[in-house]
Amino acid sequence: MKVLVIGSGGREHAIVDALSRSKQVDKIWCAPGNAGIALQAECVAIGVSECEKLADFAEANNIALTVVGPEAALAVGIVDLFKERGLKIVGPTKAAAQIECSKEFAKDLMHKYQIPTAAYKVFSEYEAARDYVRRTGVPTVLKYDGLAAGKGVVIAMTEAEADEALRDMLLDDKFGKGSVVIEEYLEGVEFSYMCFVSGHKVWPMVSAQDHKRACDGDKGPNTGGMGAYSPLPFITEEDERYALEQIMQPTADAMVKEGCPFEGILYGGLMKTAKGIKVIEFNARFGDPETEVVLPRLKSDIADAFMAVADHGSMQLEWHDFATLGIVLASKGYPGSYEKGFEIKGLEEAGRGAWIYHMGTKSTDKGFVTAGGRVMTVVGKGATLQEAREDARRRVEMIECENLFHRSDIGWRAFEK
Repeated sequence: MKVLVIGSGGREHAIVDALSRSKQVDKIWCAPGNAGIALQAECVAIGVSECEKLADFAEANNIALTVVGPEAALAVGIVDLFKERGLKIVGPTKAAAQIECSKEFAKDLMHKYQIPTAAYKVFSEYEAARDYVRRTGVPTVLKYDGLAAGKGVVIAMTEAEADEALRDMLLDDKFGKGSVVIEEYLEGVEFSYMCFVSGHKVWPMVSAQDHKRACDGDKGPNTGGMGAYSPLPFITEEDERYALEQIMQPTADAMVKEGCPFEGILYGGLMKTAKGIKVIEFNARFGDPETEVVLPRLKSDIADAFMAVADHGSMQLEWHDFATLGIVLASKGYPGSYEKGFEIKGLEEAGRGAWIYHMGTKSTDKGFVTAGGRVMTVVGKGATLQEAREDARRRVEMIECENLFHRSDIGWRAFEK
């Protein structure tokens, strides 16, 4: 089987790595890929939103299956185009991808089908939104209604923070022209619950937890994710069953009823509160960096899973019982401005017997150098989370680069007494 993966980050590297373990796959391309992905797949210089070029490439190279990584490609309708041209692809249509691309669509869907989530209201005018926050009080959650690379959510603990976020989103158009969803603030522990979905069929993956804040202690600005781990000791089998039966399955059923059936990876960003598990957000694709700790635990052939989604077939997923913990190495200054081009040493030794997924690297005559904000995810494994954390930390220490930083407390909730 020849497979094309679309994307260029750590998530796509993890997908390529999982496909490389499949006995059915003999050739993998990645568009546009990155320097680390190039070690396992042939990279093609086509952008994720260049739908016609990607479809032409799939046809010319007899690609049996295409897997979409990033939301940007889904938002411009790449799946619709591939299907029109008779090409097999894993991912939701542009209409179904609204569950991520439009926070308002997602909230309205949950309200209509009684899927548990926080109370909300939508605003497109700054003054009305500001007055609503003043009336209802803080803390509150503000979400830009569109794609913002994981940075369009602000948890405002003061009116001043809320006002600054509303100005960014509605007056200064920081993420583009759009509206804002203002949500009730929920308290609890967040977790990521991803599922393979094909219409009414839903197959859950193991749960994971992301760390959005840049610095230890969950301090600093929001990022695309600074690390993740799996499994989660505070999420029980009963919790996962509830999430599947009361959230993920009803959502898949609702999408069918709405005339935009979901096919691909449905990501549930969930919170376990004192009043039960509720939806914080949905994504229409694999999470990043959660994918980097979930897919190494997949014992089944991922090609079978992808084909089952594309062909409306069936699958049985098996998982390794070891734990994984991934630490993101990022350029100093991220998620703000940062410099590139710093040499990275020690990767071969650090990656021996484990996983290092590249996110923002470049290959040069001297070896790998930094080329992005988030540079790579170093994934450790162990019989327990403690062992996985120690393994990841040990491997991070082997990597030498003067312009990288990382969080040292990934997984801290699992180790609270």
